[in-house]
Amino acid sequence: MPHPPLSGQTLLDRSEALAAISAEDGRLSRHYLTPEHRRANDLVAAWMAEAGMATREDALGNIIGRYEGETPGLPALLIGSHLDTVRDAGKYDGMLGVLSGVAVVADLRARGRRLPFAIEVVGFGDEEGVRFQSTLIGSRAIAGTFDPAVLDSRDADGTRLADALAAFGLDPAAWASAAHAPDRVLGYVELHIEQGPVLEALGQPVGIVTAIAGATRLAVTVEGFAGHAGTVPMTLRRDALAASAEMILAVESLCSGQERLVGTVGRIEATPGATNVIAGRVRFTIDLRADRDALRLERVAAVRARLEAIADQRGVAIAIEPLHDSPAVACCPALMAQLAASARALGLEAPELPSGAGHDAMAMAALTDVAMLFVRCERGISHNPAERITPADAEQGVRVLAHFVDHFQPASDRRS
Repeated sequence: MPHPPLSGQTLLDRSEALAAISAEDGRLSRHYLTPEHRRANDLVAAWMAEAGMATREDALGNIIGRYEGETPGLPALLIGSHLDTVRDAGKYDGMLGVLSGVAVVADLRARGRRLPFAIEVVGFGDEEGVRFQSTLIGSRAIAGTFDPAVLDSRDADGTRLADALAAFGLDPAAWASAAHAPDRVLGYVELHIEQGPVLEALGQPVGIVTAIAGATRLAVTVEGFAGHAGTVPMTLRRDALAASAEMILAVESLCSGQERLVGTVGRIEATPGATNVIAGRVRFTIDLRADRDALRLERVAAVRARLEAIADQRGVAIAIEPLHDSPAVACCPALMAQLAASARALGLEAPELPSGAGHDAMAMAALTDVAMLFVRCERGISHNPAERITPADAEQGVRVLAHFVDHFQPASDRRS
């Protein structure tokens, strides 16, 4: 006997089916506008159709299922997340949100229920930015903030985004058609695994997101002077790697002790890279995040000043290049309250917490009110094959989402 639409086991089974669509044997890697993306879109479209939705693929490769309301053509509540993955990914980041949206609509159809608004479930084509190094392509397109200059971006093989869209069967010149009109959208809600350990520590299966952290990414280049490891005295060295080590510890120090602020040096490269040569040049990255922009920007300035002081003290040159800067996005208090009410109706506490990771909701906030529901994941592990959730937690999450949709009050109704 098949599981009911809101079954957690159904969500996990479908996650397994999606995870089987990968560019690599033995690990999950599914990137934007690849053959694997095509197969994932087709599979999700089939599930959407089975749930009673009309499906379409927009000009940027997002797959969209629409479930009409009490009368055709009503404005829509959007539910979504992404179908692309990082390299060697887990099975639930992004996909759980898309599948939960499909399950909610399937449940409505099974009950013969139509709402005073339409529902659109979106599987965004690119959130991770792995292939073209430009994140949130799909959600920016729907939100109307896509930059057409990105069409000239190239992947590691030199393929232009515009050409990849054409090869996928899409018209890159029609990119603007993906944008939704603000007056046709009532809100956006995204269910997502937490990707952190807070809910597990609190013993709660679901939580309500207050804000998505803003992020600043920097590339730091330190220029010293390469020399023989055996003949240059320690006092006469301009060691780029030793200077960088002090700088990296400074980043850690400056980003410690502040709640909801994190700083990470995730990549470092030293040249010439020989055992017996003093490093003459080092390049490393900094990723700094906070859910308050004032704190993030103040700490970015402090990091810059400290690194420049270290460079001056050590006699090395430094260049700091901005790679990315995105503001924090606050979730809509009214939608948060509705999610909280739905959790309470199901006997759940649903604590509030910020998101340190970026999500499609960040881009969608330019279009409409946004809300996010987190689902507990084992040890907070994500972007990793060890990503785990339980069927029970998946079911708790989708049932909260279903209750939220069933009782959703658009902004116009809330004001009346």
